[in-house]
Amino acid sequence: MATIELRLSPKIQKETGRSEILLRLFQGSKLNLRAKSGVYVTAEHFEYFIDRKRTFLNGVSVPDKATSVTMKEAVKNGYVVFERGDVFVRNRIASEDKTYHDNAKKKIEELKQTILESYEIADKDVVSSDWLQMVIDKFHHPEKYIPKDEQLNKPSFFDCMNDFRDNAKKKVNGKREGDKSDVWKKNFDVLTRALRRYEMFVRLSDKQRKDFILDIDTINNETLEDIESFLRNEHTLLEEYPKIFQKIPASTDTKRRSPKPQPRGSNTICALFNKLKAFFNWLNEKKITSNNPFVGYEGVVSEKYGTPYYITLEERNQIADFDLSAHPQLAIQRDIFIFQCCIGCRVSDLFKLTESNVINGAVEYIPHKTKGERQNVVRVPLNNRAVALMKKYKDMDSKGRLFPFISPQKYNDDIKDIFRLCGVTRSVTVTDSVTGKEVQRPINEVASSHMARRTFVGNLYKQVKDPNLIASMSGHAEGSKAFNRYREIDDDLKKEVISLIN
Repeated sequence: MATIELRLSPKIQKETGRSEILLRLFQGSKLNLRAKSGVYVTAEHFEYFIDRKRTFLNGVSVPDKATSVTMKEAVKNGYVVFERGDVFVRNRIASEDKTYHDNAKKKIEELKQTILESYEIADKDVVSSDWLQMVIDKFHHPEKYIPKDEQLNKPSFFDCMNDFRDNAKKKVNGKREGDKSDVWKKNFDVLTRALRRYEMFVRLSDKQRKDFILDIDTINNETLEDIESFLRNEHTLLEEYPKIFQKIPASTDTKRRSPKPQPRGSNTICALFNKLKAFFNWLNEKKITSNNPFVGYEGVVSEKYGTPYYITLEERNQIADFDLSAHPQLAIQRDIFIFQCCIGCRVSDLFKLTESNVINGAVEYIPHKTKGERQNVVRVPLNNRAVALMKKYKDMDSKGRLFPFISPQKYNDDIKDIFRLCGVTRSVTVTDSVTGKEVQRPINEVASSHMARRTFVGNLYKQVKDPNLIASMSGHAEGSKAFNRYREIDDDLKKEVISLIN
């Protein structure tokens, strides 16, 4: 029976400090083949055994008749006893290094199994060092070995992505019957461009993969991990690989094109991966491929949000009543912000409102974000403040909208200036979108149009405490994670409940 022996190459990569694992396939005197595995580990994560009776732990030989005490001490020191030719990972707290070597161990075991199975069925007359290296190469790059006639008839990865974007219906209650919104398509295009840049990056950075292409049949957990790492670190690649961003820019907005890609946090990456996962679910449903790389994937799988921050009614009124006559443009945007605080809609819906949306003393609209999924009409009664603001700006917009709106970005910039001028500058705890850590920031620095929506929901939740009623006016989907966060915001409500058991 053939056996595989492993050893570590003495050559160390300068960038990573890792060495390649070398393979020896042998069977008595009739077989003795050597090859490079294509798997790299650090020396401290690899041990090679001279024989099965003597085990080396951190370079120290354990006696043939090792006592249980000796073994316990070895485990206590962070090492694992194992058979010859194995790769091991220290018993330690999870880290990127440990995750990498855990995956390396899994990969080398799968590669060993592949080689042994291939040898069992191979014509022994063709078994050679070249044959062994070919088996290893096929293990790492199966897409290179797809028959040409199959390749010609097979749709490309990005053809499938475009088909999904343009033609696949969005799932509504488990059925594909909803239309994708323009915002969804725009965000999907961000993912498509990022994956095209990833392809180019792999070709340019790895000489052994200069013909690399993404393939719906061969993408696996490892590919996803590599894509996740690329998305997280892409902003650092601009200077080293400028051609990538010249050919496929980070943004297609010619008016506000960013000079370089911006750092991405876990929530942003998760949102992109959710779209990629939806794409593979569709491929599986259509039987275009049976491959689903997300099965068993343990990378970014869910978005994490902190407790929502918003302004109190007192702070809202402080902003509403502040004298901004010295800043007439800001005064207009202040009034629009206060109106948004009164109806709680998203800015994309706010900017489309006209007098036709005002019916029997309430604003009615279908939320643009969920228009393809649900046709639910949101109806929000107008309070006295909102009615007064509408009358103030009646017929002032040339396009017939309720207010003379400016661009969403300029609106957000003006809101920050309005908060500062009105003296609403208290510190709030926010989650850094890139690091995921909690930080304290002045509320004026993080204020935006979406804070008006949070102000509407948060203050109503304090007064009414009926999530279904409030969600019907905010347009949140049933069971929305974003909405459920408001259940954690009110210390006064908690004190009120606790007082019941005095």
